[in-house]
Amino acid sequence: MTHRPARARRTVLSVPASSDRFIEKSRRLAVDQVFLDLEDGVAAAAKDDARARAVAALRAGGWTAPTVSVRVNGWATVWTHRDVIDVVTGAGDLLDTVLLPKVEGPGHVEALDLLLTQLERAAGLEVGRIGIEALIEDAGALVRADAIAASSPRLEALHLGPGDMMAALGMPALQVGGLVDGYPGDALHHVYGRILVAARARGLQAVDGPYVAVRDEDGFRAAARRAAALGYDGKWVLHPAQVAAGTEIFTPGDETVARAEAMVAVAARAADERVGAVMLDDEMVDEAGVSLAKATLARVRRT
Repeated sequence: MTHRPARARRTVLSVPASSDRFIEKSRRLAVDQVFLDLEDGVAAAAKDDARARAVAALRAGGWTAPTVSVRVNGWATVWTHRDVIDVVTGAGDLLDTVLLPKVEGPGHVEALDLLLTQLERAAGLEVGRIGIEALIEDAGALVRADAIAASSPRLEALHLGPGDMMAALGMPALQVGGLVDGYPGDALHHVYGRILVAARARGLQAVDGPYVAVRDEDGFRAAARRAAALGYDGKWVLHPAQVAAGTEIFTPGDETVARAEAMVAVAARAADERVGAVMLDDEMVDEAGVSLAKATLARVRRT
């Protein structure tokens, strides 16, 4: 099994695979990841056509984004196996990850892992080169988040599907990714935290889902800042207007990076002198502070 690469996921662009126009536009956008969507973004009658378009688009290539993925349909549908087989057989050498929606438990990820292994072997690809990303979208999946995160060495990230999660929890809201009227804070705070802890316990990334009011930049920024403040690695974007804000919010600022570098440097000097903690300006720098600084610098290295 191949070693999983450290990918940036500050901005993850969803593109309906049924639209050649949207696919072409996505190639020029400076996002970290693009996924061609065969699930919610495609009507049932257009699934077969979208699958063929996704394969053709992957073969054509040309994306600015360093990571290119496909979101297949979930295992509760009739399309999942054909999505995976056709895409990997047709363009597996150009596919970075498969985004699996509606994950109910570890078995869903394990089934995809097994199918990918068979297809990679049949195509002469390195076994394990295609990663998996799992979408957590309902209460059952949230309860089983730890088991899902541990289900496959192919896993790279857990994503929150806020719309389906809000519906599953019975929240009285209509805007996906927005706040719920009547609650003094983010009603999904526990959900965000639960997914984040499950991801980090297994060395995975955590990615927030979409904010659907695509022309509401202030609302998008507020939602992205909430996720970034918790430690999420990035957020889905649905429109070019959201890309710059997402990149900015999930990228450590110059002052933060300079401070982190200084903390690591002063701690290294202290270690040479066999001192456990030292002062940097008016702040004590100890092992815990260095861990925070190194985590910040690791984010920078992924960008």
